[in-house]
Amino acid sequence: MIWSLAPDDSVPPLSNAQAWEMYNLETQARVGLHQQSSVEELTPVSVLKSKPLEEQGQVVKREENDDFFARPLWPRKAEYILALVGYTVRPANLWRFVYLWLHEGGGSFFIIYTVLLLFVGIPLLFLEMAVGQRMHRNSMDSWKIIAPWAGGVGYASFIMCLISSTYMNVANSWILFYLSHTFQLPVPWEKCPLMTNSSDFDPECAQTTPSMYFWYRQTLKVSDSIEDGGPLVMSLSLPFFVSWCLVGAFTIKGLKSLGKGMFILVSLSYVILFCFFIWSLQLEGAKYGLKHLLVAKMSAVYDLNVWSVAGSQVLFDLGLGFGPIACLSSHMPQSNNCLCDAFVMALVNLATLFLITPFVLAVLGFWATVLTHRCTEKNTETLLMLVNLGTLPPEAQPPADLHDDPTSIYSAWLSGLDQNIKSLVLSKVSECNREEWILRVKEGPGFAFLSFVEVASFLPRSIFWSVLFFLMLLLLGLATTVGFMQGLIIPLQDSSSFFRKQTKLLTVSISVLMFLCGLYFTHPSGVYLIRLLSEYWTPMPIIFIIICENVAVAWACGARRFLRDATSLVHGFTLRFYGWVWSYLTPVMLLVTFVATLVKRCVRPITYLAWDSSSVSTPPQALGPQRSTEVTRQYPSWALLFMIVLLLVVVIPIPVYVSYCLAHGIPFRPSGGGDLMKSSTPLHRRNQIMPDKGAQEKEVLSAAVRTTGQLGDRRLRSRMKASGLLFKQVVAPEFSESEGRGAGTQPGPRRVGQAERWSGERDDPPPPRAARQAPLADTAAGRGRACPGRELDNQGPAPEQKDCEARGRLKQMINWARFMERLRNTKQLLLKM
Repeated sequence: MIWSLAPDDSVPPLSNAQAWEMYNLETQARVGLHQQSSVEELTPVSVLKSKPLEEQGQVVKREENDDFFARPLWPRKAEYILALVGYTVRPANLWRFVYLWLHEGGGSFFIIYTVLLLFVGIPLLFLEMAVGQRMHRNSMDSWKIIAPWAGGVGYASFIMCLISSTYMNVANSWILFYLSHTFQLPVPWEKCPLMTNSSDFDPECAQTTPSMYFWYRQTLKVSDSIEDGGPLVMSLSLPFFVSWCLVGAFTIKGLKSLGKGMFILVSLSYVILFCFFIWSLQLEGAKYGLKHLLVAKMSAVYDLNVWSVAGSQVLFDLGLGFGPIACLSSHMPQSNNCLCDAFVMALVNLATLFLITPFVLAVLGFWATVLTHRCTEKNTETLLMLVNLGTLPPEAQPPADLHDDPTSIYSAWLSGLDQNIKSLVLSKVSECNREEWILRVKEGPGFAFLSFVEVASFLPRSIFWSVLFFLMLLLLGLATTVGFMQGLIIPLQDSSSFFRKQTKLLTVSISVLMFLCGLYFTHPSGVYLIRLLSEYWTPMPIIFIIICENVAVAWACGARRFLRDATSLVHGFTLRFYGWVWSYLTPVMLLVTFVATLVKRCVRPITYLAWDSSSVSTPPQALGPQRSTEVTRQYPSWALLFMIVLLLVVVIPIPVYVSYCLAHGIPFRPSGGGDLMKSSTPLHRRNQIMPDKGAQEKEVLSAAVRTTGQLGDRRLRSRMKASGLLFKQVVAPEFSESEGRGAGTQPGPRRVGQAERWSGERDDPPPPRAARQAPLADTAAGRGRACPGRELDNQGPAPEQKDCEARGRLKQMINWARFMERLRNTKQLLLKM
């Protein structure tokens, strides 16, 4: 246990010799004075009460050079909040929210979303933050402490984060590719390219819009279906490599560079987003898109499918289940109010949606208005030609002057026609409707790479707006990828001292591995596979992982027990409310969402939008006014099998770990009483992050130089006695144990798993093994003499000898506590240097 005797008192000065003497004493106390390699060390049950019994009793071989670790903390809380914001605000989720607003009930969908965010999203976000912060462990190790059987949940979230990271950065390569072409005049998505050695436009581009042609044929070089293969798209390989270099640059120095990098990425992206919000409100026709903000379908409130879709959107908007939230929160001090942080994150999420939704709808309104104007002008030309040819009667001739407001004038003229003439006119030309154009926007990257680039091409200074827009997307995309990288780096650093010492090598290795794996998604069919994973596969394992996390805290550990240590942060009704929500409300809502998602995947066919190159030979008149070469195709059966295999790969650690616990008789609930999280730093050296000896010496010497005052033994003992920790949990049990032991009984070592076990009510480790077998020196007196009256002939210890041993244990614990307090405060001072 890490002793915390005072909040943030000044640290007493100590000489270098005293500091290292105390360090040596603490090390001996923790490793049991094992000078022989045959001596086994036992993990204290009281420190990791919730670890499986098999793990509590397992033998751990120590290395001689293991050093004590103080887990690094965030320098400033603002950097921590910005890191969470950068991870959770994903451009794909923002576009999907607007798409759901348009197609799932409008304002009614937003009301459902807000309710689920308040009663499901915030509690689950608070849960993940609390797990990481209170355990001070990564997403893999924390769940082993929470509940013995839930150890597989951490591995499942790590695998999920790993798979998602392989394709997460591909979107950034698309953005970099567009940015590299924005400095051409004109930009390539404004006009179709010319054929080689000819003045004619590319016939494939002539069948569609220039923006769609540039997206599918020049950026993605996409195939006609997911089954069609092809070589790597080399034009995307370099941007993909550059995007991973940028991610590595932001993460290579750990928290030091991460906080500053997130400040740049998140702050600048929000400034640009706010500028776009103001700019979009001034666009022509923006009101036609903004009026969808006032549309509300009350039938959506009673639709279970809308609730399940809104629930999935809440989980993805908060980034739950992937692991980075627990990893980032593990570097916050335990006194931090993580419930307040959860509310801050929810408010930031809502504020972002309040900015992005009007911006997107206003842009769509302007885009639909321009396209409708073009449609009416083209229809007018077609009708005039047909009237002149005698195909249509003179009554079908449209008005000649459409310059002021083409759409309104044309719509008013069409509405005033006789029904027969109107039917005849509509049989020759299509109807131009703004609402249809707005609702025609499809889910996916279509808004960013199709709709907005067309909008920018309609405006003056289109290059400036394009650069600004893609820069905002790049900043948000890099911030999200950096957050996913933390879900990979931090667990690996906690698992091995080599990775902790070689942080740069670890970051570079992960970046290279993700780059090589992600190259597969730059194939011509890669965009179809990304859609399969991100939209159809990801929701099922993520919801399942979150359900397991919820059950582990609420039922395996116990919600009240989990929240008991957070009483300084959560009081009264709030404590009972979140205990009830975790135990009953969120499990039911998650289960309903999971079942609804699973049924939808089984009942409805999973489809994707594909490019149809066969339409090149089709005359433009046969394609209609939209002239789109996008077609809807169904995923093949092998893609469904691929989804099932990946799903099993992600969730298989959970049942495997449960089976292991059942086979070894490990209970469902963690053993041991008392508070679960009084110690967030287990004494397992192999699970601790150790600095090298140079950093360790710097830490102790800095404390000696920067602090003043001397903390005497009497003051320290009085503070420990006032806290109730020493006499209640260490000294009193030691005296009662020695007095209650009968004659002929010799105090010996206790092994975890035996009938007589170190009490689970105590949060301190048992005295070292060697200290229980050998005479204890009177360390406080400094005379180094052994306790008198030690009898080795099974006659029982003398009363003086028992008092001496208890006094030695007491003073040993005092020295240990003094060192731990000074080391904790030294860490705080070093963070301020």
